[in-house]
Amino acid sequence: MANIRDIAKITGYSVSTISRVINNHPYVDEKKREKILAVMKELNYVPNRSAQNLSYGKTKNIGVILPFINHPYYDQMLSGIMQAAFTHRYRVSLLPTNYDRELEKNYLDEFAMKTYDGLIVTTKSNPIHVFKDYHRYGPIIFCENIPDEPVNCVYYNLENSLREAFRYLKNHGVKHLGMTLGRSKNISHNSKVTLQIAEEIFPGFDRQNIFWDCCAHDQDGQKAVEFFKQRTVDGILTNGDEVAAVLLTQYHENPPLVIGRENLLISQLLGFSSIDHHLAKVGQSAFEAFFYHKQEKLCIPHTFIQR
Repeated sequence: MANIRDIAKITGYSVSTISRVINNHPYVDEKKREKILAVMKELNYVPNRSAQNLSYGKTKNIGVILPFINHPYYDQMLSGIMQAAFTHRYRVSLLPTNYDRELEKNYLDEFAMKTYDGLIVTTKSNPIHVFKDYHRYGPIIFCENIPDEPVNCVYYNLENSLREAFRYLKNHGVKHLGMTLGRSKNISHNSKVTLQIAEEIFPGFDRQNIFWDCCAHDQDGQKAVEFFKQRTVDGILTNGDEVAAVLLTQYHENPPLVIGRENLLISQLLGFSSIDHHLAKVGQSAFEAFFYHKQEKLCIPHTFIQR
């Protein structure tokens, strides 16, 4: 099997010149480049990328920690990450946790062993202090606001988007608010924020009107329909457009005022309001924060789309 020294011997050029051609270095005479590439092709030479990565101290691989895949929220965020990664010739490794803290720690240990050049954490299961010792191994970018720690974040302003949505419901006459939330009754930080703002804008809000069942997909929406039909709610803030669409299509008389999230095509077709957090932009900006070693807390503005 041919190696880089064989190519140098045949072409008459130095090993360093061959290396520059293999790594697409711009400052190589074009005739030299063509001759070297022709010999490589003739010898069927394939560069050992693993060895190259070790020599440069990079894997060209970024890990993305997320609770699960095949979910509209994370699909949009991943589309932004993957588009930016493709531009910079990076591979993306998906690291689903299903909110399992030990599995998340295993991914952090893989990061410490240089399996990835950096991590993007879309949603964390462990408290922030668990991540503290791992920052020395490379950049870790969080896709949520962590205001009291010196970590890099790209996020949207959840509080502002929720206030706008709840005020819209209240201004349109909603008296009995209902909600769907994305996790179980092990309340996440985002769920706590949602409850706080709901009770701020709807004093006396009845927490019995919350549908808790990791409500994320259309099949979850079917369960939510049965739940809300037994309640006297006249407005519902859902945690996704798919769920909102199922709710609306199952109410044949006096449907509640429903708001979805992330402005999917279904919200446009059915004509209901939605909060667009521009998740693809969040993902793209998170990758760029990693790639360019940005030290920042960047907030991506949301858009409340009234229909």
